[in-house]
Parts: sequence; structure tokens; C-alpha cells
Amino acid sequence: MTSSSKSPNLEQINREKRRSEQLRANLARRKQQLRSRRAGSADERDEGIVAADEKPADASLEES
Repeated sequence: MTSSSKSPNLEQINREKRRSEQLRANLARRKQQLRSRRAGSADERDEGIVAADEKPADASLEES
């Protein structure tokens, strides 16, 4: 066995550092996203998002 197989090389160490930094950044983004969602009030409409599918009042006038 060679000594390089026992210890990780510099490339592997750098890769692990980048990966851990990316994971920490991702976790921070997800935490911030969760905080922003908590800050808003819940959508209490019965129809929810369906209202967005309705045509605006101006469009119905043009079709007549």
C-alpha cells in the first residue's frame, strides 16, 4: 500500500471543504426561507390559488 491511499490528498480535502461550505450555505438559505414563510399570514381563502385562474374584469368586457 502506498501512503497516499491511507490519507486523503489535497484535492479530496478541498472538495470536502467546498461541499461543507455549500451545505452550510444551503442550510442558511433554507432557514431564511422558513423564517420568511412564518412571518406572513396564512391564506384563509376557501378557493386558495384558484382565484388566479379567473379572467380579469377588463378581459370579459372585450370579449362581449
